[in-house]
Amino acid sequence: MASAEPRSIICRSRDLTERGRGFRFAVLRCGEEAPAFVIRFNGVAHGYLNRCAHRSLELDWNEGDFFDAFGEHLLCATHGARYIPATGSCVGGPCVGTGLVKLPVTEENGVILLEPGDDLHLVGSKSVS
Repeated sequence: MASAEPRSIICRSRDLTERGRGFRFAVLRCGEEAPAFVIRFNGVAHGYLNRCAHRSLELDWNEGDFFDAFGEHLLCATHGARYIPATGSCVGGPCVGTGLVKLPVTEENGVILLEPGDDLHLVGSKSVS
């Protein structure tokens, strides 16, 4: 069954490289604007709020740099917290037992899309059905 609310285009698929730089964007979540990002890991696009689970600070140390030097974990530049890219679960640092807030993203026809939600909307987006 198709959703009544359109999906929003975050970026083009080619904007993401495997374990490379992420693409930053903003969402409106529960009425509040929040930073977010998408990355590609093991061929799949994953989206998260750009907020460390330990403290609500952005993860990237340079804009779009979320992966550690080995491309195995997402890394908080401030606290050194490490997250599994496919799930957002924290596996090291001060946030163990918590994780990143995962966003519902899909990829099709050469674009990365944010799936619609009651409390989640892309800021400044193009919509597709």
